[in-house]
Amino acid sequence: MNLFLLAAGGSIGAISRYFLGLVLMNRYPNPPFPISMLTVNILGSLGLGIFYGLYYGEIPLGAYDDPVYLSIGIGFFGAFTTFSTYSVEAVQLYNEKKWTKLVTYVTLSIFGSILTFFIGFILL
Repeated sequence: MNLFLLAAGGSIGAISRYFLGLVLMNRYPNPPFPISMLTVNILGSLGLGIFYGLYYGEIPLGAYDDPVYLSIGIGFFGAFTTFSTYSVEAVQLYNEKKWTKLVTYVTLSIFGSILTFFIGFILL
C-alpha cells in the first residue's frame, strides 16, 4: 500500500511539474535564466513547508511510515521539485560561461527554496 501511495503522489507531482513548466516556458520563451525550474522548486518548497506546518506543526523524524507523508511529502513534492534538472541547468550556464546568470540561478534556487519552505512552515 505504501508503494501505491508513493507512486500516486509522485505521478501527480511529476505531471504537475511538467504542465507548470510548459506554461512558464510558453509564457517566457527566452527567460534570463531557467525560470521554469526555479519557479517549480520554490513553489514546491513553499508547498512542502505549508504541508509540514499544517499537518505536523513540526518537522517530524521517522514519518516514512505515515501514508499521508508518503503520498504528499515524498511522492507529490518529491516529484514536483527537481534537483537533477536544476543541476543540469546550472551546468549548462557554467558551460556557456554565463557567470552572472549562473550565480543568480544557483543563489535564488538554494536560498529561495529554503526561505519559502521556512515561510510556508511558519505561516500557519
